[in-house]
Amino acid sequence: MSIETLQQLKSDRFGMAGLVVVSLFFVVALSVWSGLLGQGWSDVVGEQWESASREHWFGTNLLGQDILQRTLFGTATAFETGLIVTLSSTLLGSLMGALSGWYRHRWPDEVILWLTGVLDSIPFYLFAAAVAFALQGSPWAMHLAMVVTFWTTTARIIRGEVIRLKEREFVEAALAIGVPGLTTVFRHVIPNTFHILLVQATIVFVAAINTEVILSFLGLGIKDGVSWGLMLAESSQEVLAGHFANFFAAGGALFILLMGFNLLSDALQDIFDTVGTRT
Repeated sequence: MSIETLQQLKSDRFGMAGLVVVSLFFVVALSVWSGLLGQGWSDVVGEQWESASREHWFGTNLLGQDILQRTLFGTATAFETGLIVTLSSTLLGSLMGALSGWYRHRWPDEVILWLTGVLDSIPFYLFAAAVAFALQGSPWAMHLAMVVTFWTTTARIIRGEVIRLKEREFVEAALAIGVPGLTTVFRHVIPNTFHILLVQATIVFVAAINTEVILSFLGLGIKDGVSWGLMLAESSQEVLAGHFANFFAAGGALFILLMGFNLLSDALQDIFDTVGTRT
């Protein structure tokens, strides 16, 4: 991200608000990973459904576990899922999209377009259930299902951008002096799609977190640990008994984080669109 981009982001108060929210949640996730927060998420530390107090800021759940500790640990789970899925699917999507765009109307392009069409035609949650069943409850089943399906959108976007960049003067110059085609793609073309990948990565991150919550709620997601999706699944029973702390804690954290990412993504999109019109 260039200095000009950072300066423009600073002038966007909604974008800065999103960046602050995401940064705060990321600090919480880092604290959980380092063992400073959320380590008592599974401990039974109180009575059933205790109200908020000094000892338990968000109260306790059905089993007497501290809801705040579980919410903090769920933040780390959300970021872990988001980072793994986003990095993997963005890397795969950029690679496949670049190859498809560079070899437009040739067999690599046809194969990749066919593959994206097949994957996009499969209902995602049915596919996730099939992967989870095939891997016999592996904790990576959810991540694999998301990566396999999320890369297709990135690939289509990068394909279009590579087709556009392929006609630019700097690419023609590189080919004219004898730079191999694939070297030109990785050295000159893909780096010029970074701004698109950055915006797309924030969108994928949001989708990954949201999908993890849904899959965990349905019992197809997180197996070891706790997530906001599991907390919402627990709250479905607690709400019927008139206890809403679990629901508001998990749902509120999810809403705030996704809102922060959406604000940041919109700001970056506006910035890069402005830069693109100048060039």
